[in-house]
Amino acid sequence: MRAPFGRLGIRVSNGFVQLIEYLPPDGPVFGGTDALTREACAQLDAYLREPTFRFDLPLRPVGTPFRQRVWDALCDIPVGTTLTYGELARVLGTSARSVGGACGANPVPPVVPCHRVVGTGGLGGFMGSMSGHPMVVKKWLLAHEGVLR
Repeated sequence: MRAPFGRLGIRVSNGFVQLIEYLPPDGPVFGGTDALTREACAQLDAYLREPTFRFDLPLRPVGTPFRQRVWDALCDIPVGTTLTYGELARVLGTSARSVGGACGANPVPPVVPCHRVVGTGGLGGFMGSMSGHPMVVKKWLLAHEGVLR
């Protein structure tokens, strides 16, 4: 689906949203043919219009128990708020690097809002990158939620 910062790719399987990907703006857009894909698109569109929209999608993100724990903690970060990798690591009793790895492996952003985790001296990375299109997406999401002006 189209988004203000590019496109979103959505993969569903067995009644669950498995993957949401941030894609660059070029390339084709294909409409979802099944009900869950259409619902995911509708909810993502609602969030892109209103940052306080609350997602209600059946998710089954695949990851280690540690990553699942980090992803659960990400969902507790309120809209318009950020935590540093270190702050979230202290909450979870782990390292900032481990939190960053789990954020980078998040298969269902922005439903699981890894963009709300930032570095101590700036935005940190996003989608395994410190520049380019991934950072355009992170900046857009944080501005959309009122964190950046």
